[in-house]
Amino acid sequence: MEKEQDQYNKEEKLDQSQDQENLLVDQDDKEKEIKEQTPEEKIKELEDKLSRTFAEMENQRRRFEKEKVDAFEYGGFSFAKEALNLIDNLERSKNILEIDEKLKDTEALNKTLEHIDIIYKDLISIFSKNNITPIDSLNKKFDPNYHQAMMEIEDDSKEPGTIIQEIQKGFNIKDRLLRPSLVGVAKKTQVKSNKNEENKENLDNK
Repeated sequence: MEKEQDQYNKEEKLDQSQDQENLLVDQDDKEKEIKEQTPEEKIKELEDKLSRTFAEMENQRRRFEKEKVDAFEYGGFSFAKEALNLIDNLERSKNILEIDEKLKDTEALNKTLEHIDIIYKDLISIFSKNNITPIDSLNKKFDPNYHQAMMEIEDDSKEPGTIIQEIQKGFNIKDRLLRPSLVGVAKKTQVKSNKNEENKENLDNK
């Protein structure tokens, strides 16, 4: 019985050894297949790697160029936006002075308003030299890319959607929006609109 068990153990060890040898042979064969590339295949593989490397380098170069241009042309974006407060404050000051009953029609008021206008024009000129330009809004068609509607104003003399009031002036910096214009937009009067609808219904019923 012991002899038979020993014989069985020997045969099992031989089988395991043979399996390991077969596995090593298979791995060697696969490695040889991988290694045994033709010169043309090797050249093609290298060309593919070079092409991908050059493509990545070109993409990085383009990104760097764009970032450099943006930094040069729009680097002062935040500063420019803050500087617009100067124009807003000048306009508010002018409006307050114009409605002051004590100063109305006085020489002091006229001179002060004249100086405010000079400062305002100088600021606009400085901004324009730095590619910061005001958006032309009044009597233009409302454009959500450049305008922000703050109210609708009944006005039958204008087409609906026409800007008839500028609450705060908008500006562009080069081809980018710095801030939108805050505007009032014309709409048809409600009474006339209702009458038109009634007239239309009457015509339809006839």
